[in-house]
Amino acid sequence: MKVLVVGGGGREHALIKKIKESPRVEEIACCPGNGGISYDAKCYPDISATDIPGVVRLAEKIKADFVVVAPDDPLVMGMVDELNKAGFRTFGPTAAAAIIEGSKVFSKELMQRYSIPTADYKVFDDSAEAVAYIEQKNEFPAVIKADGLALGKGVIIAEDLGAAKAAVKEIMEDKVFGASGSKVVVEEFLTGPEVSVLAFTDGKCVKPMVTSMDHKRALDGDKGPNTGGMGTVSPNPYYTSEIAEECMQTIFLPTINAMNKEGRTFKGCLYFGLMITPKGPKVIEYNCRFGDPETQVVLPRLKTDIMDIFEAIESETLSELNIEWSDDACACVIIASGGYPKSYPKGLEISGLTNGQLSGVTVYHAGTALKDGKLVTSGGRVLGVTALGRDLKEALDKAYAAVDKIDFENKHFRKDIGARALAAIKNG
Repeated sequence: MKVLVVGGGGREHALIKKIKESPRVEEIACCPGNGGISYDAKCYPDISATDIPGVVRLAEKIKADFVVVAPDDPLVMGMVDELNKAGFRTFGPTAAAAIIEGSKVFSKELMQRYSIPTADYKVFDDSAEAVAYIEQKNEFPAVIKADGLALGKGVIIAEDLGAAKAAVKEIMEDKVFGASGSKVVVEEFLTGPEVSVLAFTDGKCVKPMVTSMDHKRALDGDKGPNTGGMGTVSPNPYYTSEIAEECMQTIFLPTINAMNKEGRTFKGCLYFGLMITPKGPKVIEYNCRFGDPETQVVLPRLKTDIMDIFEAIESETLSELNIEWSDDACACVIIASGGYPKSYPKGLEISGLTNGQLSGVTVYHAGTALKDGKLVTSGGRVLGVTALGRDLKEALDKAYAAVDKIDFENKHFRKDIGARALAAIKNG
């Protein structure tokens, strides 16, 4: 079986490493891929993840048996629709379903229509009206979200009125996220532990994966700007079996049923970003694909052949498949370029790895390239150093020991990934 994976980040590397474990897979191609992925798959760096005609042509050229579309942009743009039209079996939602991430306004209105618990909100397409509403509410922190896709960075938590005004100006007037900022959602600030739940679904059945906890802020102590994610741990100790059952009944199944009623059947991986509030679990956001870097700690725990899962989703027979997970804990520490998520240099040589890896851990490559045979940085989040352990402390110790062995100029990483989870475990 020949599999084509679309994308070029850490999430795609995690998917490719898991696909490689399938005894049925003989060959993996990836476009555009990256320096680290090139050790595991044949990369086509000249075809971008959003080049829909180019990806269809590549799938035809290499005679792909299955195509996995991993990033949000091509999903929202309708890549799966075009691949299906060309006769390819695919993993990922159609454009009609991917709008659940492509428009925060759509997802908030969906939740309101179908009574799915989420934060109170209001939508604005005029910056002055948004500011007037924030002034009138006078409740801080306030959450301000760009409507469209923004590389995981389109959410600003404003601690006071000045920060809120600046956020609205940045998104709506300065267009720092481009057309994604033509509308904003102003939300109430929810409190409680965050939980990321990725779920496999074929539009009829929902099978949640093991849980994880992301660390979005750039600096230790959850300080600094929001990023695409600085590290993750799995499992999430705040997610009990009771909460899992409540989420299934009040959030997961209602969401799948709502999308079916809207004529937008969702097949693929649906990501639920949840807050366990004092009033119960609520949805912070949906993603129409595997999270990054949540995938890097969830997939190492998957025991079932991932291609069996992908094919069951494609053929809508997921309910017949028993998906198994290991009891191990997993931790991923992101090594980023100094300056991320703002400006940072590229092309810095990375030392400490052999063929992109390090023994005892798995290094997922997010922003790397091969230049003259040397591995160099090519993005803000560069590497995801990931380790399994019998418990979370062992997994974290292994991951951090490996982080110390990898180096490039001005490398940056958080030193407190998993600290909140460890404290929660200790406090029972």
